[in-house]
Amino acid sequence: MFNDNDYRDDYRDGAISDNTAGSEPAPAPQDPFTQPAQDTAPQSGSYYSPRSGNGGWNPPSDDGGAEPPKKKSHKGLKALAVFASIAFLSYASIQCYQFATENEAVRKFFAKDSTSSVSEQTDRSGAKNDKQAESAKDSEGVKAQDTANNGSSNSVITAESWIKAASRENAMSIPDIVDKVSPATVGVSSTFVYKGQSYSMWGWGQSQQYEKEATATGTGIIMSEEGYIITNAHVIYDNSSQYRMGLAKEVKIVLNPNYYEGEESDLTLTATIVGYDVAEDIAVLKVNTDINLTVAEFGDSDEMRVGELVVAIGNPLGFELFGSVTTGIVSALDRKVTINEKSMRLIQTDTAINSGNSGGPLINSYGQVVGINSSKISSSYYSESSVEGLCFAIPMSHAKDIINDLINKGYVSGKPMIGISAVDVTLAGVPTGVYIMEIAENSPAERAGLRVGDVIIAVNEEAVTTYDELTKIKDQYKAGDTITLTVTREGQDLKFDVVLQEKSQ
Repeated sequence: MFNDNDYRDDYRDGAISDNTAGSEPAPAPQDPFTQPAQDTAPQSGSYYSPRSGNGGWNPPSDDGGAEPPKKKSHKGLKALAVFASIAFLSYASIQCYQFATENEAVRKFFAKDSTSSVSEQTDRSGAKNDKQAESAKDSEGVKAQDTANNGSSNSVITAESWIKAASRENAMSIPDIVDKVSPATVGVSSTFVYKGQSYSMWGWGQSQQYEKEATATGTGIIMSEEGYIITNAHVIYDNSSQYRMGLAKEVKIVLNPNYYEGEESDLTLTATIVGYDVAEDIAVLKVNTDINLTVAEFGDSDEMRVGELVVAIGNPLGFELFGSVTTGIVSALDRKVTINEKSMRLIQTDTAINSGNSGGPLINSYGQVVGINSSKISSSYYSESSVEGLCFAIPMSHAKDIINDLINKGYVSGKPMIGISAVDVTLAGVPTGVYIMEIAENSPAERAGLRVGDVIIAVNEEAVTTYDELTKIKDQYKAGDTITLTVTREGQDLKFDVVLQEKSQ
């Protein structure tokens, strides 16, 4: 817009000035505000000035009544003035914002910092601020910003890693756990003999028996300087429904070459089988060597908690992946699981376990062995379902008594025994049940009056058709208990009371 000087300059003495923005107007010959009052009306061509504070009229121009010169356009001055005003206001706004955000007193006054109230409270107790600072500095977790209010970064939250959160107080680091237990973790190589039959290609019905050796690998734990080693029974005893090769012909122990010096042949030791129990899936081996063996430290599995960190070390899929380390948490404790029709109570974890890990250690965050890895549920177990992270270990609180029995007696004490060898029978004309093929001398079966050829059809009035069903019922009792067997003999059903005896392998 125009200022007052524009009007004065344009119409002084009927001439138009050349002033540009920012220049000073030429001095007037007289003050336009003190012109004498006119008694007559303005003549034609006069211009009424808004500057005349006394109601006077400006005199007409000297051009004899011609129209006064047109006012000069000042669009350039207007645009420049508007631009200058906008620039000034922008600069002033930026400076004010910076001042407000950098000045703590102003920021608190306008409540721009949402953490000011927290800061004020913690400032009143300096110790609290110091403790928070130390906690933030020592944390190994990931730092994330809280964007709750207006999406702005208002505070810093420190999140501990899951490993630290799942570990016990004063826990070891995972690399230290590995260095502690890996020397006590060994490879177990078992050689089995498979017996089969081959038939003549000419179809004459003739067959020949043949034998083939098969090797299986697993993992073991060194439990004493004398060379005793723990593993799973199924690593050295094949009871699978497909092959049933029985006890291994030979067992070798392989020490971890990263922790023991010597050639491969020096670190491969021949082991003897001290004892095993298929139902408990535990076996004890022994090696004789001059090598200074590293012994595992054992912990109390009864102190384990669901969600606690665990580490597994083993040889999945063979010795090419010797000493592989996996981690996870305890998913459940005292989980009742039926494996091969045998019910067991195990530790469930999501630690990756595969074939070859069997017999290896499950370790807590102190580097103590709390379980013996034994099995996992695979996808084929549940048909087409995808199964991951369902792995199981025998708790050491249960295994230790079995291990002591196997070392001291060669068998697990308290296991009930009938004293027979039997097969399932489904032949036409013969009652379905368990056919007794052999009776041990001075066994509970012999003392009760059972005979070879008897067919057991019931235990305590509960019908049985297979030897596995008979064993399952029998194992619910202990040595010294009495069970009643119903047998078929020469067309008659007879009952015999059998006092179970302790099984000695």
